[in-house]
Amino acid sequence: MLNMLTAQAAKIALVNDSFRQSEEDVVLTNGVQSIPNLRGLMARIRIYNHFTKDNDPYGEHDFGKIKWLGFEIFWKIDYYDQKLEGWADPLSVECRRVMTVMLAYEY
Repeated sequence: MLNMLTAQAAKIALVNDSFRQSEEDVVLTNGVQSIPNLRGLMARIRIYNHFTKDNDPYGEHDFGKIKWLGFEIFWKIDYYDQKLEGWADPLSVECRRVMTVMLAYEY
């Protein structure tokens, strides 16, 4: 069972990494929109690869935190159905990912 979960997490991580590197469905909170150099911040998030068991316990690469120009930034990926009305299985072709980028204190 554990191997199956690990394989599933690895598949989800690959899709999440690919999604994060795209420019699709990104929500920036008001706090993040007010900080300088958003283009640089997004480039940094796209290349993020500091996943560990401490910050990514399920191995899905769906959350990260970075320091950016003195700000602590969180990003997270959520899984929705196509209408953005409810959850979808992250490996389903019907899954629509949305990445939210926020200041840590906005979480």
